[in-house]
Amino acid sequence: MKQLLPDTAMKAVQAALAKCRDSGYQVAVAVVDRAGITQALVRDRYAGPHTIDVSQNKAWTAVSFKTNTTQLEQLTRPGQPMSGLRAVARFTAIGGGVTIEAGGALLGAIGVSGAPGGEADEMCAQAGIKAIADSLEF
Repeated sequence: MKQLLPDTAMKAVQAALAKCRDSGYQVAVAVVDRAGITQALVRDRYAGPHTIDVSQNKAWTAVSFKTNTTQLEQLTRPGQPMSGLRAVARFTAIGGGVTIEAGGALLGAIGVSGAPGGEADEMCAQAGIKAIADSLEF
């Protein structure tokens, strides 16, 4: 079974944090494994206290539903057939949760919280994934 190594998870967290810092954002970044269990987590000095839970929940949501949270935000809006998912504990329908995949396998997800909006959070998450892309190819 393909698994995400803790060192790789930490490298993704650090790269996402650096991207957000370079953009002037204070955030928390979490990487979860395929079971949704946190492997790596960091909160920048001035990121709000809520960003710890939100970053983990974004990553958990992405891996649990095998879909990036930006897509889930759209699919679960009020009036949509999947809107009931918003009542699921930990489900976080805000951009910034991105699946980590390689070789056709879901390895985990990364979640970022604290930038001004889900698009900025997702930009940082993508930078984290880009930093580990070579490590993910088996």
